[in-house]
Amino acid sequence: MAGHSLTCWPVALSLTASFMSAVTVLGTPAEIYLFGISFGLFAFAYVFMVVISAEVFLPVYYRLRITSTYEYLELRFNKPMRLLGTVMFMILTILYTGIVIYSPSLALNQVTGFQLWGSVISTGIVCTFYCTLGGLKAVVWTDVFQFILMICGFIAVIARTMVIKGGLGPILDDARRGGRLRAWDFNPSPLQRHTVWTVIVGGSFTWLGIYGVNQSQVQRYLACKSQLHAKLSLYINLVGLWITLASAVMSGLSLYSVYKDCDPWTSGFVSAPDQLMPYLVLEILGDFPGVPGLFVAGTFSGTLSTVSSSISALAAVTIEDLIKPHFTLSETTLSWISIGMNLLFGAVCLAMAALASVMGALLQAALSIFGILGGPLLGIFSLGILLPFANAKGAFSGLICGFTIALWVGIGSQKYPPSPHRTLPLYLSTEGCTKPNASVITPLTTIVPPSTSPRRIKTKCRKQTSVWQRGLSGQLCVLES
Repeated sequence: MAGHSLTCWPVALSLTASFMSAVTVLGTPAEIYLFGISFGLFAFAYVFMVVISAEVFLPVYYRLRITSTYEYLELRFNKPMRLLGTVMFMILTILYTGIVIYSPSLALNQVTGFQLWGSVISTGIVCTFYCTLGGLKAVVWTDVFQFILMICGFIAVIARTMVIKGGLGPILDDARRGGRLRAWDFNPSPLQRHTVWTVIVGGSFTWLGIYGVNQSQVQRYLACKSQLHAKLSLYINLVGLWITLASAVMSGLSLYSVYKDCDPWTSGFVSAPDQLMPYLVLEILGDFPGVPGLFVAGTFSGTLSTVSSSISALAAVTIEDLIKPHFTLSETTLSWISIGMNLLFGAVCLAMAALASVMGALLQAALSIFGILGGPLLGIFSLGILLPFANAKGAFSGLICGFTIALWVGIGSQKYPPSPHRTLPLYLSTEGCTKPNASVITPLTTIVPPSTSPRRIKTKCRKQTSVWQRGLSGQLCVLES
């Protein structure tokens, strides 16, 4: 708990960075590119989530002076409820962390040639190292720097696109003509991908399940020096969430403005939507030494912030909920066990990264996990806090029923997906694309896509504008072999 000595500012930025991971850096711009800015309505969901977390959940935790969120379930109900909540949290966190570690590594591998498992393993090792040695204080302060890096990566993309397009106006005009600025859809169907109801109402419950009851977040604001600092950290964090969401939405609109006439996904230049942002960065920022690396650093900063938070929280609940109630140990022994738990869960999350390869799209998989496991957990905490007459039997049956129904819906959505017209992206054009590797002038002269790594082919290149008929620079390259 960092000695309960933290102030509101670093905790606020840490809260923002913890779950604004590579899911945001890679997934959200791709979502805006494909389906429009209705995803940006999450800004309203954040408001409801922060107010309820600060005014309903936080005061209860502070009065009880608990370390693990799931201690509340024992105090309110009984020990089996505490154990069940802890196990569900551990499963949720390990699965989510696997997605967070694997997905950005895969996307960057496909587009930039980064070593896939080199990225995965190094991420896991770095997180485990500083979580083990520095504890929660190290996690919080590294989150602060990682948040700054994420925002800088977004700003680099947005600024360069504005230079290419001649300002913000043309980007918004492209988005409007492409139907990407339609945000308010009041269709009551739950099968619609993004509506006011699914994003604002559903999003409020999703994020409340993270900020209200998830140990990774609660542990941070409980480590503040006072309840006032804890509340301030949540409200300052709201501004951080808005800044991050606005940056991600604007990056998505920039992505559409650049590729409105030649969609890289439909054209086969990338194999998944999660790869669109790295592809854009290499194409528009590749001529600026170090700047693509800034975006890569921002992406992995998002991964590091989430993974470190998860490892720290897993170690905390293991000690508080599984070890302390059954063993009487000295503080020195518990400190060593905490170090061991950090090492263990670092290895477990690294091993779970392989499972993420079969879980589909990054953003959708992450939200599905929080719905199936996080939803019932939020329900049981809300029951205990808001309804004084609820008892342990009712809580247990409610938790099991809620989890069963959520799991049934989640599995059913994979086996019986909605009809295609509800899930297809908005119109994507390939009219402006030029077939790659088309021979021109002589057999030794080849037009190479701007994203092609120079390491893969020995060439002598010079700038050639408008190769892709998008107003961007390509390269005219002559093969040496």
